[in-house]
Amino acid sequence: MSVELELSNAQQEGWSGLELEMLRTELETLYQASRVLSRSVNLRETLDGVLHALHEGVGLERGMVSLMDAKTGELQVSLVHGIADKITEDVSYLAGEGIVGTIMKTGSSIVVRRITDEPRFLSRLGIYNPLGAFVGVPIRTGKKVVGVLAAQPAPGAEILLDEYARFLEMVANLIGQSVRLSQDVAQEKSVLTEERDVLRRTVRGQYGFDNIIGHNPLMRRIFEQVRLVAKWNTTVLIRGETGTGKELIANAIHYNSPRARGSYVKLNCAALPESLLESELFGHEKGSFTGAVAQRKGRFEQAEGGTVFLDEIGEISAPFQAKLLRVLQEGELERVGGTQTIKVDVRVVAATHRDLEAEVEAGRFREDLYYRLNVMPLFLPPLRERMEDIPDIARFLVDKVAAKQGRSLSLTDTAQRILMHHDWPGNVRELENCLERAAVMTEGSVIDRDAILLTGIDEKVSAGRAFIQSINLDAPDMDEREKVIAALEQAGWVQAKAARLLDMTPRQIAYRIQTLNIKVRQI
Repeated sequence: MSVELELSNAQQEGWSGLELEMLRTELETLYQASRVLSRSVNLRETLDGVLHALHEGVGLERGMVSLMDAKTGELQVSLVHGIADKITEDVSYLAGEGIVGTIMKTGSSIVVRRITDEPRFLSRLGIYNPLGAFVGVPIRTGKKVVGVLAAQPAPGAEILLDEYARFLEMVANLIGQSVRLSQDVAQEKSVLTEERDVLRRTVRGQYGFDNIIGHNPLMRRIFEQVRLVAKWNTTVLIRGETGTGKELIANAIHYNSPRARGSYVKLNCAALPESLLESELFGHEKGSFTGAVAQRKGRFEQAEGGTVFLDEIGEISAPFQAKLLRVLQEGELERVGGTQTIKVDVRVVAATHRDLEAEVEAGRFREDLYYRLNVMPLFLPPLRERMEDIPDIARFLVDKVAAKQGRSLSLTDTAQRILMHHDWPGNVRELENCLERAAVMTEGSVIDRDAILLTGIDEKVSAGRAFIQSINLDAPDMDEREKVIAALEQAGWVQAKAARLLDMTPRQIAYRIQTLNIKVRQI
């Protein structure tokens, strides 16, 4: 309802001139207070604005707001208008203590016509005129009292105390709504902060160095290099065959670096044609090409303050290499169709399976870009060069497949040994695919040797001969088929030699080879 309508109704009811003027002032002050409360979710800022409006509008001086501390249950003086912050520090009231505590406990307004005559008045702030009046009202959120709003009317206004109390109760209702909003915002912020912290801990745990599998000396050396390079903004080039875990290392670099709070943006350069790659990385302006219906930021701008991971960097064309070089050298770019130079602060981590030195020699990769990328090279060994890591990697991948399929899965020792007899030209990616296929063909919860063999893996050794030669043929956990194969491998697939290792005759081992369905290798 507008101020004019309220005044018109009051005039029709025969209000006096003083009453009408008081009503006009109250309505105008109430309007100003509501405007202040709707401008910001910063509670202290809005409360100060409301107390200022009370002082200027209706002469309620030394306005004070006390809010309940959720942890202690005490009323803490949050703000006093016109008084230095230091005066309100550590001023609080227990429920039922003094005038303010009584209002909190009873939920009822209290009007004091002369402070010096009221024994419950504690005067802890020491700012009120003891010969003056005092009005205090409860602040509620719903039915719950969460604070107290109080003020001292200007001298000579004692005849209006009851009106001031009614008016302050209306203002307190408005404040209560803002307090509830502030509490809701604080609660949501607390939940989001907790979720963010949990997510950060989860991400750090997932991408932490201790959780990257590898006991091989080559991998341990890689981990140490990653720990060192993660601290700085140095450009990193991760080298290695497809499937060796280059993206995993890139993730570890970002999430264990000072830029971990920033964005982490990935792009596979081989997945997009050059016509889209430039727009994807650098962004474009509206109307710069057909389909560009709006301005769009590229991956570099999206990663401001964070990291860009450019996978398969060796696949980009020569013209695009020149544009990428500018970003690496100058830290600036232009959107497609734009003329404005945009500065970006990003760290670049790149990866490739190509022999970039040969590409430079052949003229397919810019030498200057190569040196810009190759500031800190990390060479990841193929899986065949770290066979001793296969059991741990396999167990990790089986757990991953089990989670995806929603069941429990394990891997037998004999199945693990078959995995260790394979070259794995596709590295960890091929191993993961093999285990997922084996899991699909496993009805129970245990992936055994037969399930692995059904995926097409042969029981043989190529790069892993040294491992087979170290196997104890009398090991109790080896079945007969494994022992025969291991003996054949150690004997260079000469059946007579293998028979002697197993204390058999040539005829006996030939029979075992046939009945166990072992595929004989020719060496």
